[in-house]
Parts: sequence; structure tokens; C-alpha cells
Amino acid sequence: MGGAMALTLAALAYPGMLGLDTVSASQTRLVANTQWGPLTEQDRDFVVKVRAAGLWEYPVGQIGLQKGTTKGVLTASKHLIDGHAALDASCRKIAPMLNITLPNLASPQQQGFVATLKSDSGKKFDSDFANILRMTHGSIFNTIAKIRSTSKNSLVRALADQANDTVLDHMTVMEKTGLVDFDQTIFQQTTPPKLPTTDLTPPPPVPGQPEVVLTPPANATSTPLDLSGLTGGGAGSGAPAAGAPPTVG
Repeated sequence: MGGAMALTLAALAYPGMLGLDTVSASQTRLVANTQWGPLTEQDRDFVVKVRAAGLWEYPVGQIGLQKGTTKGVLTASKHLIDGHAALDASCRKIAPMLNITLPNLASPQQQGFVATLKSDSGKKFDSDFANILRMTHGSIFNTIAKIRSTSKNSLVRALADQANDTVLDHMTVMEKTGLVDFDQTIFQQTTPPKLPTTDLTPPPPVPGQPEVVLTPPANATSTPLDLSGLTGGGAGSGAPAAGAPPTVG
């Protein structure tokens, strides 16, 4: 059908392997042929991972502004809110174009991080904040590099570019707090606990539930993706508009 997207039924399913340490033998399996290039299972899972990261790190940034006791933690909290609002907007922009279902809640593991930080106070909050977030950003950093170097889908590569810049910035501001225990953090990053898949997977959204939107701060410095040079399929090509129902192959 010319430039129209041809999606397999598998692309319509909610991805099931999304944890920081999960590896699926089928990650390179093709789930869709799109006008922006082939979409694999790991491409699709990456978009969901970026969305899920924002669903817990953005509120943690808000908590940090309320509970942080040092200038470094307060600065890092502002970076979390700013960066993840922009990444979230990008995910919500490209997900309908690729027919990807996004979660409205972070994974149980990620929600556990939020619960820990909500219960902390004082210097313990500052320390746990810096170390948990340095560990999680370090874990996803390697995934971003793999996606950027292997994905054949231009929308996914563009998201990986933005995620790379954002995650590197967030790792850096966590380190600048002076609170990161590198021995402990890197050990946890490289030797994650073996948790059940259900703990690592964001639950699918409730049908009919409004999509959660992470609102950018008034003084935002990060911006969502500009897809003007990536969408392709100009007028008359037969390509569906963003968000239009795809042709199932």
C-alpha cells in the first residue's frame, strides 16, 4: 500500500518484557514494518521504558523539591522534572505513530523506589535519592546506546538521541550532589536483583482511562522531539497521518 504502515498483529499487543534487567530472546523480532523503518520488539519496549521512567522519576523530582535538604538535590530534582516532561511528550507523540500502547503507571519495582523516597527524610532522603537515581539512570544508559546503534527505525533512534542527552544530564547532576556511593551504586547497577517479570513490567492502561501527561515546568529548558524531518511520506504517498489507524498486515 505505497508508503502506508503495515503492522503485524504482534505490534498491537502490550509488550511484556520491560524491566531494567530483563532480556528476551525475541527482542530482535520484527513486530511492524513502518514508513519510518522496521520496528522490533526491543524498539517497542524501549519507547515504553522511557515512558515508564518518567512516570516515577518525574514525581520523585517533585518530592525532591519538597524534601531535599541540599542545593545539589534541589537542582537534580528540577532536572528530573524538566527532562522527563520533554521525554514524555516525545513518547506520547511517536507512540500512536508506531501503534505502541503506553502505560499510565510505572512498574511495581519503580513504584517501590517512589515509596522508599516518600518514607525517607533529611539526609537519608538526599542519599537514597542520589543513589537510587544514579543506579537506575546508569542501568538504562547502556540500553539507550544499544538501541541507538542497532535500531532501523528513525523515530526510535530520535527518541534514543533525546534519552541519551537527558539520562547523561541526570547521571551528572546526581554525581554533582556529592552523595553517590559509586561502589554500591555500580554493583547494584551491574548486578540487579532477579525479580519476577510482573515486578518489572508497567501495568497496561485501564481501557478508557485518560492518558497521564507530565506537565513541563514553567521555566522548561528541554523540548520534545521535532519530527519534521523524520515523518516522511508527504502528501499523496498514501502514508497515514500520525495517530491514524494503521493497516494490519
